[in-house]
Amino acid sequence: MSKLVTIFGGSGFVGRYIAQRLAADGWRVRVAVRRPNEAVFVRPYGVVGQVEPVFCNIRDDASVEAVMRGADAVVNCVGTFQKSGKNNFDAVQHEGAERVARIAAKEGVSALVHISALGIDRDDQSAYAASKRAGEEGILQHFPGAMILRPSVVFGPEDGFFNRFAGMTRMGPVFPLVGGNTKFQPVYVEDVALAAAKGAEGKAHGVYELGGPEVKSLRGWIDVILDVVKRQKIVINLPMWMGRLMAFGFDMLQTVTLGLFNNGLLTRDQAKQLGFDNTVSEGAKTLQDLDIEPVAAEAVLDTYLWRYRPSGQYDEIRESAAHMRRPY
Repeated sequence: MSKLVTIFGGSGFVGRYIAQRLAADGWRVRVAVRRPNEAVFVRPYGVVGQVEPVFCNIRDDASVEAVMRGADAVVNCVGTFQKSGKNNFDAVQHEGAERVARIAAKEGVSALVHISALGIDRDDQSAYAASKRAGEEGILQHFPGAMILRPSVVFGPEDGFFNRFAGMTRMGPVFPLVGGNTKFQPVYVEDVALAAAKGAEGKAHGVYELGGPEVKSLRGWIDVILDVVKRQKIVINLPMWMGRLMAFGFDMLQTVTLGLFNNGLLTRDQAKQLGFDNTVSEGAKTLQDLDIEPVAAEAVLDTYLWRYRPSGQYDEIRESAAHMRRPY
């Protein structure tokens, strides 16, 4: 019988690619999510019955234990950007991650892979980074042989980084930018999935920092996006103090409107994160140590950012037609 893996958050952006990779490798995949009815799209990742979404609340011991029972490997992809509420930073990224490790050890799971985040050891200000660090410590306390992956910004068709900024290029002639000098090293989602698969198979353990082959400032990546979507904007680098002030205003607006205004623009915690580079540390174990050659972002971006061009999929056709010679 093929081996069984439980993937917490397996229907999310990174989780779905890990599920596809492990299903292709012959694993039976149990996708543990809060809303299984919204994760039925994972079933075609394998043959009938190979990939199944199941209910799980990572904040509850019994729920986590139920979906982990009989698993040979566990992958935890659950993360959040919610600072408050039941599924806040600590509940999900600290207590939830530690709960998964503790129960995995109790159930005799052979391999545990945890998706963390790059740069959290350098960021001593944001609550997000603090919860991630606490989660890693809890995991290693209960499951010392775990593999912890710290990816930089993850890119791919469903990403929330390049898609978000590409969408912003549609609005007005001016592009205000906070943290323009902060460096990022985006990593391809397929590379992250391949690294996680190696951990699930027991081929690697320890902490790995995952980044792509290109390091640019946030302003540099905005220039790349503008080139791909074929738009021209006046990019204005705002000072960090102004970004923090804007973030404070957005957070207060969400508070006074009782959540009617959902601050998806910039939170105070995100503003703090922008004060730290998001790049692989010198001497860290990387994708190359897993025999994975990282894919460059610029080799992939135009395969999914084309929809933000002025004419979408027809933009290149229009450009080509503009250079055609008119008949006499």
